[in-house]
Amino acid sequence: MGHSAAVWDYRAATEITKDWNGIDKIVLRNPRGASARVSLHGGQVTSWRNEQGEELLFTSSKAIFKPPKALRGGIPICFPQFGNCGSLEQHGFARNKIWIIDENPPPLSPNDSHGKSFIDLLLKPSEEDLKCWPHSFEFRLRVSLAADGSLTLISRIRNVNGKPFSFSFAYHTYLSVSDISEVRIEGLETLDYLDNLCQKERFTEQGDAKTFESEVDQVYLSAPNVVAVLDHEKKRTYVIRKEGLPDVVVWNPWEKKSKSMADFGDDEYKQMLCVDGAAIEKPVTLKPGEEWTGRLELSVVASTLSSEHFDLQASSGF
Repeated sequence: MGHSAAVWDYRAATEITKDWNGIDKIVLRNPRGASARVSLHGGQVTSWRNEQGEELLFTSSKAIFKPPKALRGGIPICFPQFGNCGSLEQHGFARNKIWIIDENPPPLSPNDSHGKSFIDLLLKPSEEDLKCWPHSFEFRLRVSLAADGSLTLISRIRNVNGKPFSFSFAYHTYLSVSDISEVRIEGLETLDYLDNLCQKERFTEQGDAKTFESEVDQVYLSAPNVVAVLDHEKKRTYVIRKEGLPDVVVWNPWEKKSKSMADFGDDEYKQMLCVDGAAIEKPVTLKPGEEWTGRLELSVVASTLSSEHFDLQASSGF
């Protein structure tokens, strides 16, 4: 290990402060100056910056920073329901709850902590939650920032109930892009997807790469564990690696829908794209005592227009 890494205190690089609602937020930093912010409101990552200080996640200028409203931007966690596909509120309740810091989480692999600044959070259902979704669970979330600036979220959901339950899930990741018309996604070619703009009808992706010229709200099924989002104007590529999350959601509201959302600017659709690691088509079912793990790793590489700098079929590297 290099000298600078040896003297870097990763615990000291984790700072807890309060936001203007008095809710704790955690700031993670790495030796090169990259950072991430996580709020106890929703267990939501609200910021991810590279070592130049550039913000990599989109947050709307009209976002409402007031619980229980979920923040429009960052990485909201959709659990135990994605979208409106069940009886609960849109995207479930996890993103609207106040989480706690988990001081003594069950251990993860040494690779998930070594050389990283991280925070462990915990959500358990309240009496009110159990009335609308009568299942006891423990939801543990680790958010970590590595020395290379990559951001990892690891969710562990355990059934502490006496009977099985099922859920859908997504890391609803708002990526910041320079111009949506200059963005493409690689890794979704030839996949089947459900189109939420066509009553969830099933189609097959025909293009070589996914590009954008109108509203998109699609769930790609059995997607590869590595997907790339190329931002031509910024000459950078977001590499999304996932595990335990078979689906990928792609969403951009475009012009008309943007104008109908109170917490979203009329033209902000041009600067954002949601690409979510998710488990939607086949809900996850846990028997009593069982645990599910879903991992997402986000990294950024300099890019040309092609994906020659990385292998989309490569190992996820977790």
